[in-house]
Amino acid sequence: MALVVDVGDLIDTRPLGRYRLLVLMLCAICLVMDGFDVQAIGYVAPAVIHEWGIAKEVLSPVFGAGLFGMLIGSLILSAAGDKVGRRPVLIGAMLFFSVCMFATGFVHDIPEFIALRFAAGLGLGGIMPNVTALIGEFSPKRIRMTSIMTVSVGYIVGGVVGGFIAAALMPVFGWQSVFFFGGVISLVVAVLLWVSLPESVQFLLLRKNDEERVRRLLARIVGSAEVISASARLIFNEQKSQGAPFIEIFKDGRASITILLWIINFTNLLDMYFLSNWLPTVMHEAGHSVETAALAGSALWGGGLVGTLALGRVTDRFGVLPVLASAFLIGVAATAAIGNPLVMTSLGAVFLAIFLSGFAIIGGHPGINAWSATYYPTDLRSTGIGWSLGVGRIGSVIGPVVGGALMHLQWTSSSLFMVAAMFVCVTLAGIVAIHFVDRPMTGRTADAL
Repeated sequence: MALVVDVGDLIDTRPLGRYRLLVLMLCAICLVMDGFDVQAIGYVAPAVIHEWGIAKEVLSPVFGAGLFGMLIGSLILSAAGDKVGRRPVLIGAMLFFSVCMFATGFVHDIPEFIALRFAAGLGLGGIMPNVTALIGEFSPKRIRMTSIMTVSVGYIVGGVVGGFIAAALMPVFGWQSVFFFGGVISLVVAVLLWVSLPESVQFLLLRKNDEERVRRLLARIVGSAEVISASARLIFNEQKSQGAPFIEIFKDGRASITILLWIINFTNLLDMYFLSNWLPTVMHEAGHSVETAALAGSALWGGGLVGTLALGRVTDRFGVLPVLASAFLIGVAATAAIGNPLVMTSLGAVFLAIFLSGFAIIGGHPGINAWSATYYPTDLRSTGIGWSLGVGRIGSVIGPVVGGALMHLQWTSSSLFMVAAMFVCVTLAGIVAIHFVDRPMTGRTADAL
């Protein structure tokens, strides 16, 4: 009688091992480039405004174009990842993004800037949903949430490092050098993915029925080909969805939480991009140097880095909802404090408030993505994450535009950050609502909670 190997059980019960650590590292590198690009435009904004002699609100469409491209890319390339695989989508997206970012260094006017930021966003939009799905599919069940959140630190690292790179490059080589640097490094990453990144084992078995490739990958995961013999029958305890992925994410009791995840992503990404895009400019207008303004952005992302690591370590133990609720409660107070006149009198106090705001808003966001990854089945996972992020990207487009409009109306710093804090409150309310909506469901998200 042929040996039966449950692929899901094998992945869940075996130690993480060196091969899967390599996969997670490659995913983290993808997210580093994602975070670097997202924050790059905020770091170069003061220099562009000064060099071109334009009003700050003129850059609002540039901010929005990149984020709108990410919205479209997220919706299209997440579904592509569920159809053709995570690996080809990630390689293609990174290569396309590399070309667009390098070309951005040659722009001479706002229309060119808008077009290239939109194009770069299309490629970037496919990275987060496919990377998040791939991390979840290669991670053991007992540490799946922690793995997703820890690897998501790559996104934060990209934002933090971007500030230091921008602060070092711009005074010597100009703001264009930031995009040249990003384009070259992204090309190197695309080559690394082509050489070393494998396809999802579950995807190969469920969608492609490619048992030969699955056996080879499982042999590398377990460290021995003997465990996966040629005669072994491979099974995976999931049913392939028959309908369109977008329709399927609303079936089998998933509709309510899908909508709530959309709302949470929308408000949190609105806040994240509101702060990351305009914070350096607000700091610069408050009388600080361009370098200090860039470092304020790094403080925001540095808080996100610490938050992701800290929250990731406790999520698998205490559950997503209590951890995220506590984090966003801190976020409400910290975000409101950034523009407080008393806080603004001390640079150290401002940086502390910025750090704590990043801790909650940026550090908590990987928890939302990780939850989505554990909630949807394999052949809907990238689509579920992608549409949640896609709707969130609407918030990321609106956030910078709202910030620019309010600054054009001469709103004070205090009022600007109070508005941002109100949206953190909405995110917190959505998290609490999910707790009550999900309670009647019999274990559908028990593993995530």
